[in-house]
Amino acid sequence: MTGMWTLFKKEILRFWKVSFQTVAAPVITALLYLLIFSHVLASHVQVYEGVTYTAFLIPGLMMMSLLQNAFANSSSSLIQSKVMGNIVFLLLTPLSYRQFFLAFLLAAIIRGLVVGASVWLVALFFVDLPVAQPLLILTFAVLGGGLLGTLGIIAGIWAEKFDQMAAFQNFIIMPLSFLSGVFYSIHSLPPFWQKVSHLNPFFYMIDGFRHGFFGQGDIAPEISLTVVGVSFLALSWITLRLLKSGYKLRG
Repeated sequence: MTGMWTLFKKEILRFWKVSFQTVAAPVITALLYLLIFSHVLASHVQVYEGVTYTAFLIPGLMMMSLLQNAFANSSSSLIQSKVMGNIVFLLLTPLSYRQFFLAFLLAAIIRGLVVGASVWLVALFFVDLPVAQPLLILTFAVLGGGLLGTLGIIAGIWAEKFDQMAAFQNFIIMPLSFLSGVFYSIHSLPPFWQKVSHLNPFFYMIDGFRHGFFGQGDIAPEISLTVVGVSFLALSWITLRLLKSGYKLRG
């Protein structure tokens, strides 16, 4: 396992060396969302009984930041290695494809957790956030980071240049993030769009995560956990198959 841990530490140091860009910048972005939306809507919207809109908003922003940064960590590392040509130095090592996957996956989860926790710490200056079920919060945070980290590996394997990766992030990750209930409850939507929202896996990650704070949400946490868990296992299987075959990694 020495090789796997070495690759894992390399991936951790890769984002930590530029933490102002990889950690501080997403936190500032989330803080701007919080300040703007809470200022505009706090006095007009109450989603759950006894929960202010500002408090409702924070878990969504935490999870959105966590997911986007978990994806960015694994995807950016792979596409940079492919474009610069140094991916060959990883492929020549005696690492198995499972160790390769695990190192990238764990690093993506760690970055997502660091960013999500940083958003939470900054948000505490604005509102006290209850914690109803801490284990549920941690479970959804790890599974969500793992799911997007895995999706990032798939994107990194598929993309051959930076504009393809940008298209993947701009046309898939960002829309799914913003249409997942971060800024609203889906019960405020018309029936048709409520049904559409249930097709978005990001909705289950964010609603389950938010349920851990308030003990209430738009859907039962057991359903959300099942959807997220099955999605993570399915994407992990696909990723392992791609890595084993060397798809777009070995010439």
